[in-house]
Amino acid sequence: METDNFTETVEAEVIDNEEKLRKYVSLLSAANELARLTGPSDEETLWGSHVMDCASALPYLPYEGRVIDVGTGGGLPGMVWAICRPKLHLTLLDSITRKCALVEKIAVAMGLKNVTVVCRRSEEYAKEEREKFHVAAARAVCASGILAEYLAPFVRIKGRAIAFKGPKVTEELELVGNKWSALGLSSPRLHPYTLGDMKRFFLIWNKVSQTPKGIPRRTGMAEKFPWYQK
Repeated sequence: METDNFTETVEAEVIDNEEKLRKYVSLLSAANELARLTGPSDEETLWGSHVMDCASALPYLPYEGRVIDVGTGGGLPGMVWAICRPKLHLTLLDSITRKCALVEKIAVAMGLKNVTVVCRRSEEYAKEEREKFHVAAARAVCASGILAEYLAPFVRIKGRAIAFKGPKVTEELELVGNKWSALGLSSPRLHPYTLGDMKRFFLIWNKVSQTPKGIPRRTGMAEKFPWYQK
């Protein structure tokens, strides 16, 4: 997957937006001292391990449309995408009030008009914004099968869901098997990429049919009783 053209596309978008991305990193580092928005606080680690990781997914995004970042934390990947793709409208969703307030302040300080921060549980918000997004994405949230229940209801037909995953992704997919159509999703595609010396993956599903009305289930059910174990 990592062709020269793919890598060059990412690098070009980062270079074009480096000043704004660096400003975001500076604001995120400062906010991280007030609340644990992401692991590290030093700016170079935030840049290399987080901003560049998020930017690696840019080729899988449209240039216009609605994208939701589920479990955004400190605004990753949503803020990076909003900076690099100004015609996208990013909804940054998280359930922790303190995090949402800080991310909202960062977005305002950045002057980003294409960002909306929503402090809600994913299961609740999906009932209001059902199948309205071109892309639903999440980074470092939970196992693939569980995550699919959170993402699928947000995605319109012919849209896609994207998850950032580590080396255990194959094991996670084996737990689900070929049951993805129960959520209205295609079988997922794995796209490997490297971040420093680490091998990582983008897991991408296409939305091929409507997600059943009973999905998502009420808060907490997705992890307690995985849908694919019925």
